[in-house]
Amino acid sequence: MINIYTPLIFSFLLFFCSNPETKKENTTTKTIVKSIEKHPKFNEYWYAGKAEITSYTLSQVRYGEVHSGTAVTIFVTEDFLPKKQVKADYQNDKNIPILKLNSTKKFTTGIYPYSLMTSTFSPIAVNQKAIKISFSSQEWCGNTFVQLNNKNNYQIDFHSYFENNADKKLTLKKHPLENDFWNQLRINPKSITKGRYKVIPSMEYLALHHKEIKAYDAETNLIEKDGFQYFSVYYPDLKRKITIKLTKEFPYSIEGWEETTHSRGKKLTTTATKIKTIKSAYWSKNGVADIEERKELGL
Repeated sequence: MINIYTPLIFSFLLFFCSNPETKKENTTTKTIVKSIEKHPKFNEYWYAGKAEITSYTLSQVRYGEVHSGTAVTIFVTEDFLPKKQVKADYQNDKNIPILKLNSTKKFTTGIYPYSLMTSTFSPIAVNQKAIKISFSSQEWCGNTFVQLNNKNNYQIDFHSYFENNADKKLTLKKHPLENDFWNQLRINPKSITKGRYKVIPSMEYLALHHKEIKAYDAETNLIEKDGFQYFSVYYPDLKRKITIKLTKEFPYSIEGWEETTHSRGKKLTTTATKIKTIKSAYWSKNGVADIEERKELGL
Protein backbone atom coordinates (compact mmCIF):
# COMPACT_ATOMS: atom_id res chain seq x y z
CA MET A 1 0.00 0.00 0.00
CA ILE A 2 1.36 3.44 -0.91
CA ASN A 3 2.11 5.67 2.08
CA ILE A 4 -0.57 8.36 2.40
CA TYR A 5 2.10 11.05 2.89
CA THR A 6 3.78 10.36 -0.45
CA PRO A 7 1.62 12.91 -2.34
CA LEU A 8 2.49 15.59 0.25
CA ILE A 9 6.19 15.05 -0.36
CA PHE A 10 5.77 15.32 -4.11
CA SER A 11 3.73 18.50 -3.83
CA PHE A 12 6.69 20.34 -2.23
CA LEU A 13 9.29 18.96 -4.64
CA LEU A 14 7.62 19.34 -8.03
CA PHE A 15 6.93 22.87 -9.25
CA PHE A 16 7.34 22.55 -13.01
CA CYS A 17 5.02 21.10 -15.67
CA SER A 18 2.88 19.37 -13.07
CA ASN A 19 2.51 19.46 -9.32
CA PRO A 20 0.69 16.35 -8.02
CA GLU A 21 -2.00 17.22 -5.51
CA THR A 22 -1.80 16.18 -1.89
CA LYS A 23 -4.19 13.62 -0.55
CA LYS A 24 -5.92 16.23 1.59
CA GLU A 25 -8.81 17.67 -0.40
CA ASN A 26 -10.03 21.19 0.36
CA THR A 27 -13.56 21.70 -0.95
CA THR A 28 -14.17 25.20 0.42
CA THR A 29 -15.89 27.45 -2.14
CA LYS A 30 -18.44 30.24 -2.08
CA THR A 31 -21.17 27.94 -3.34
CA ILE A 32 -22.85 24.90 -1.87
CA VAL A 33 -21.14 21.80 -3.20
CA LYS A 34 -21.77 18.10 -2.98
CA SER A 35 -19.25 15.27 -2.80
CA ILE A 36 -19.03 12.77 -5.62
CA GLU A 37 -18.62 9.15 -4.62
CA LYS A 38 -15.15 7.96 -5.56
CA HIS A 39 -13.66 4.48 -5.74
CA PRO A 40 -11.88 3.35 -2.53
CA LYS A 41 -8.59 3.12 -4.46
CA PHE A 42 -8.93 6.55 -6.08
CA ASN A 43 -6.36 8.30 -3.88
CA GLU A 44 -3.94 5.39 -4.04
CA TYR A 45 -3.98 5.51 -7.84
CA TRP A 46 -4.17 9.23 -8.54
CA TYR A 47 -2.03 10.66 -5.71
CA ALA A 48 1.08 8.54 -6.18
CA GLY A 49 3.09 11.42 -7.68
CA LYS A 50 2.72 10.25 -11.28
CA ALA A 51 0.56 11.00 -14.30
CA GLU A 52 -1.23 8.38 -16.34
CA ILE A 53 -0.13 8.55 -19.99
CA THR A 54 -1.82 6.54 -22.75
CA SER A 55 -0.93 6.45 -26.43
CA TYR A 56 -3.35 5.58 -29.24
CA THR A 57 -3.25 4.87 -32.94
CA LEU A 58 -5.46 7.49 -34.57
CA SER A 59 -7.52 7.58 -37.74
CA GLN A 60 -8.74 11.18 -37.93
CA VAL A 61 -11.46 12.56 -40.18
CA ARG A 62 -10.53 15.80 -41.95
CA TYR A 63 -11.42 17.27 -45.35
CA GLY A 64 -13.68 14.38 -46.30
CA GLU A 65 -10.99 11.73 -45.75
CA VAL A 66 -9.48 9.70 -42.92
CA HIS A 67 -5.85 10.44 -42.01
CA SER A 68 -3.42 8.36 -39.92
CA GLY A 69 -1.83 9.74 -36.77
CA THR A 70 -1.34 9.31 -33.04
CA ALA A 71 -3.17 10.55 -29.97
CA VAL A 72 -2.08 10.80 -26.33
CA THR A 73 -4.07 11.40 -23.15
CA ILE A 74 -2.32 12.61 -20.00
CA PHE A 75 -4.41 12.50 -16.81
CA VAL A 76 -2.92 13.99 -13.65
CA THR A 77 -4.11 15.51 -10.37
CA GLU A 78 -3.16 19.07 -9.47
CA ASP A 79 -3.81 21.87 -7.00
CA PHE A 80 -5.89 24.55 -8.70
CA LEU A 81 -6.80 28.13 -7.80
CA PRO A 82 -10.51 28.53 -8.64
CA LYS A 83 -10.43 32.35 -8.74
CA LYS A 84 -7.33 32.78 -10.92
CA GLN A 85 -8.17 29.50 -12.68
CA VAL A 86 -4.56 28.37 -12.93
CA LYS A 87 -2.45 25.63 -11.37
CA ALA A 88 -1.33 26.60 -7.88
CA ASP A 89 2.41 26.75 -7.25
CA TYR A 90 2.11 26.44 -3.46
CA GLN A 91 -0.09 24.83 -0.82
CA ASN A 92 -2.78 27.12 0.59
CA ASP A 93 -6.38 26.90 1.77
CA LYS A 94 -7.71 28.40 -1.47
CA ASN A 95 -6.58 25.45 -3.56
CA ILE A 96 -9.01 22.82 -4.77
CA PRO A 97 -8.04 19.39 -6.14
CA ILE A 98 -8.68 18.85 -9.83
CA LEU A 99 -8.17 16.12 -12.39
CA LYS A 100 -6.54 17.53 -15.50
CA LEU A 101 -6.68 15.95 -18.94
CA ASN A 102 -4.23 17.04 -21.61
CA SER A 103 -5.32 15.38 -24.83
CA THR A 104 -3.17 15.65 -27.95
CA LYS A 105 -3.56 14.57 -31.57
CA LYS A 106 -1.02 14.62 -34.38
CA PHE A 107 -1.85 13.71 -37.97
CA THR A 108 -0.97 14.81 -41.48
CA THR A 109 -3.39 15.99 -44.17
CA GLY A 110 -1.60 15.63 -47.49
CA ILE A 111 1.55 17.76 -47.38
CA TYR A 112 0.93 19.54 -44.09
CA PRO A 113 0.56 18.38 -40.45
CA TYR A 114 -1.96 19.12 -37.72
CA SER A 115 -1.21 19.36 -34.01
CA LEU A 116 -4.19 19.58 -31.65
CA MET A 117 -4.30 19.88 -27.89
CA THR A 118 -7.17 20.17 -25.42
CA SER A 119 -6.75 20.80 -21.68
CA THR A 120 -9.65 20.23 -19.29
CA PHE A 121 -9.53 21.03 -15.56
CA SER A 122 -12.29 19.33 -13.54
CA PRO A 123 -12.89 19.46 -9.76
CA ILE A 124 -12.52 16.06 -8.12
CA ALA A 125 -14.43 16.25 -4.86
CA VAL A 126 -17.43 18.35 -5.85
CA ASN A 127 -20.25 18.12 -8.36
CA GLN A 128 -19.18 21.20 -10.29
CA LYS A 129 -18.59 21.56 -14.00
CA ALA A 130 -15.08 21.95 -15.41
CA ILE A 131 -13.41 25.11 -14.20
CA LYS A 132 -11.42 25.72 -17.34
CA ILE A 133 -11.00 24.29 -20.86
CA SER A 134 -8.56 25.34 -23.55
CA PHE A 135 -8.08 24.09 -27.10
CA SER A 136 -5.44 24.93 -29.68
CA SER A 137 -4.82 23.86 -33.26
CA GLN A 138 -1.61 24.44 -35.19
CA GLU A 139 -1.27 23.69 -38.89
CA TRP A 140 0.38 25.33 -41.87
CA CYS A 141 -2.59 27.61 -42.56
CA GLY A 142 -2.44 29.14 -39.06
CA ASN A 143 -3.41 28.88 -35.39
CA THR A 144 -6.75 28.56 -33.62
CA PHE A 145 -7.16 28.98 -29.87
CA VAL A 146 -10.22 28.69 -27.62
CA GLN A 147 -10.44 29.15 -23.85
CA LEU A 148 -13.49 28.63 -21.64
CA ASN A 149 -13.51 29.92 -18.06
CA ASN A 150 -16.24 28.85 -15.64
CA LYS A 151 -17.30 31.96 -13.71
CA ASN A 152 -20.83 33.32 -13.16
CA ASN A 153 -21.41 32.10 -16.71
CA TYR A 154 -19.07 30.46 -19.18
CA GLN A 155 -16.73 33.10 -20.59
CA ILE A 156 -15.14 32.10 -23.89
CA ASP A 157 -12.28 33.69 -25.83
CA PHE A 158 -11.94 32.52 -29.43
CA HIS A 159 -9.06 33.36 -31.76
CA SER A 160 -8.73 32.18 -35.35
CA TYR A 161 -7.11 33.17 -38.64
CA PHE A 162 -10.40 32.57 -40.54
CA GLU A 163 -12.41 35.69 -41.47
CA ASN A 164 -15.78 34.02 -40.86
CA ASN A 165 -14.62 32.65 -37.52
CA ALA A 166 -12.45 35.51 -36.33
CA ASP A 167 -11.57 36.72 -32.82
CA LYS A 168 -14.54 36.98 -30.48
CA LYS A 169 -15.68 36.82 -26.88
CA LEU A 170 -18.79 34.90 -25.84
CA THR A 171 -20.86 34.39 -22.70
CA LEU A 172 -22.88 31.19 -22.38
CA LYS A 173 -25.25 29.79 -19.81
CA LYS A 174 -23.88 26.81 -17.94
CA HIS A 175 -24.69 23.47 -19.54
CA PRO A 176 -22.80 20.16 -19.29
CA LEU A 177 -19.57 20.14 -21.29
CA GLU A 178 -18.51 17.25 -23.50
CA ASN A 179 -14.87 17.90 -22.62
CA ASP A 180 -15.74 17.57 -18.94
CA PHE A 181 -17.29 14.12 -19.48
CA TRP A 182 -13.83 12.62 -20.07
CA ASN A 183 -12.66 13.53 -16.57
CA GLN A 184 -15.96 12.56 -14.99
CA LEU A 185 -15.65 9.10 -16.55
CA ARG A 186 -12.31 8.63 -14.77
CA ILE A 187 -13.69 9.75 -11.41
CA ASN A 188 -17.05 7.95 -11.50
CA PRO A 189 -18.74 7.01 -14.81
CA LYS A 190 -22.12 6.72 -13.12
CA SER A 191 -21.98 10.36 -11.99
CA ILE A 192 -22.90 11.46 -15.53
CA THR A 193 -26.63 11.85 -16.07
CA LYS A 194 -28.01 9.64 -18.83
CA GLY A 195 -30.76 10.89 -21.10
CA ARG A 196 -31.68 13.86 -23.24
CA TYR A 197 -30.47 17.35 -22.37
CA LYS A 198 -28.36 20.14 -23.83
CA VAL A 199 -24.59 19.68 -24.00
CA ILE A 200 -21.81 21.96 -25.25
CA PRO A 201 -19.77 19.87 -27.73
CA SER A 202 -16.00 19.57 -27.55
CA MET A 203 -13.99 22.71 -28.29
CA GLU A 204 -12.06 20.74 -30.91
CA TYR A 205 -15.19 19.84 -32.86
CA LEU A 206 -16.71 23.32 -32.68
CA ALA A 207 -13.50 25.06 -33.75
CA LEU A 208 -12.46 22.74 -36.57
CA HIS A 209 -15.97 22.48 -38.05
CA HIS A 210 -16.76 26.19 -37.67
CA LYS A 211 -19.88 25.46 -35.63
CA GLU A 212 -21.59 27.99 -33.40
CA ILE A 213 -20.31 27.71 -29.86
CA LYS A 214 -23.44 26.90 -27.88
CA ALA A 215 -25.30 24.04 -26.19
CA TYR A 216 -26.96 21.56 -28.56
CA ASP A 217 -29.65 18.96 -27.94
CA ALA A 218 -27.92 15.71 -27.04
CA GLU A 219 -28.58 12.21 -25.80
CA THR A 220 -26.09 10.54 -23.46
CA ASN A 221 -25.88 6.88 -22.55
CA LEU A 222 -23.67 4.46 -20.63
CA ILE A 223 -23.86 0.74 -21.33
CA GLU A 224 -21.84 -2.36 -20.49
CA LYS A 225 -20.85 -4.79 -23.22
CA ASP A 226 -18.26 -7.58 -23.41
CA GLY A 227 -16.58 -6.55 -20.16
CA PHE A 228 -16.26 -2.85 -21.05
CA GLN A 229 -18.29 0.31 -20.58
CA TYR A 230 -19.30 2.51 -23.49
CA PHE A 231 -20.25 6.12 -22.91
CA SER A 232 -21.84 7.95 -25.84
CA VAL A 233 -23.08 11.42 -26.72
CA TYR A 234 -25.27 11.87 -29.79
CA TYR A 235 -26.16 15.29 -31.25
CA PRO A 236 -29.12 14.97 -33.66
CA ASP A 237 -28.79 18.48 -35.13
CA LEU A 238 -25.07 18.02 -35.76
CA LYS A 239 -25.43 14.43 -36.97
CA ARG A 240 -22.49 13.61 -34.73
CA LYS A 241 -21.91 10.82 -32.22
CA ILE A 242 -18.91 10.12 -30.02
CA THR A 243 -18.50 6.86 -28.09
CA ILE A 244 -15.77 6.35 -25.48
CA LYS A 245 -14.73 2.82 -24.52
CA LEU A 246 -13.46 2.34 -20.97
CA THR A 247 -12.79 -0.52 -18.60
CA LYS A 248 -15.63 -1.73 -16.42
CA GLU A 249 -13.50 -1.63 -13.28
CA PHE A 250 -11.49 1.17 -11.67
CA PRO A 251 -9.43 3.09 -12.78
CA TYR A 252 -11.89 3.17 -15.71
CA SER A 253 -9.09 3.33 -18.25
CA ILE A 254 -10.00 4.72 -21.66
CA GLU A 255 -9.31 2.02 -24.24
CA GLY A 256 -10.29 4.07 -27.28
CA TRP A 257 -13.07 6.09 -28.90
CA GLU A 258 -15.06 6.59 -32.08
CA GLU A 259 -16.47 9.85 -33.42
CA THR A 260 -18.86 9.78 -36.39
CA THR A 261 -19.33 13.07 -38.25
CA HIS A 262 -20.17 14.39 -41.68
CA SER A 263 -17.26 15.85 -43.63
CA ARG A 264 -17.69 17.25 -47.15
CA GLY A 265 -20.92 15.37 -47.60
CA LYS A 266 -19.57 12.06 -46.34
CA LYS A 267 -20.37 10.17 -43.15
CA LEU A 268 -16.97 9.22 -41.72
CA THR A 269 -15.63 7.94 -38.40
CA THR A 270 -12.57 8.95 -36.42
CA THR A 271 -11.15 6.05 -34.36
CA ALA A 272 -8.52 5.77 -31.64
CA THR A 273 -7.19 2.44 -30.30
CA LYS A 274 -4.94 2.14 -27.27
CA ILE A 275 -1.28 1.28 -27.76
CA LYS A 276 0.13 1.51 -24.23
CA THR A 277 -0.50 3.03 -20.80
CA ILE A 278 2.28 3.99 -18.38
CA LYS A 279 2.47 5.89 -15.09
CA SER A 280 5.22 8.51 -15.11
CA ALA A 281 6.37 11.75 -13.49
CA TYR A 282 6.94 12.97 -17.03
CA TRP A 283 7.58 16.62 -16.04
CA SER A 284 10.91 15.58 -14.54
CA LYS A 285 11.93 13.43 -17.50
CA ASN A 286 13.13 15.86 -20.12
CA GLY A 287 16.64 14.57 -20.73
CA VAL A 288 18.00 12.70 -23.71
CA ALA A 289 18.11 9.46 -21.71
CA ASP A 290 14.38 9.72 -20.96
CA ILE A 291 13.45 8.95 -24.57
CA GLU A 292 13.06 5.28 -23.60
CA GLU A 293 9.67 5.89 -21.96
CA ARG A 294 8.49 7.59 -25.15
CA LYS A 295 9.53 4.52 -27.11
CA GLU A 296 7.58 2.39 -24.64
CA LEU A 297 4.49 4.36 -25.60
CA GLY A 298 5.10 3.58 -29.25
CA LEU A 299 5.56 7.24 -30.16
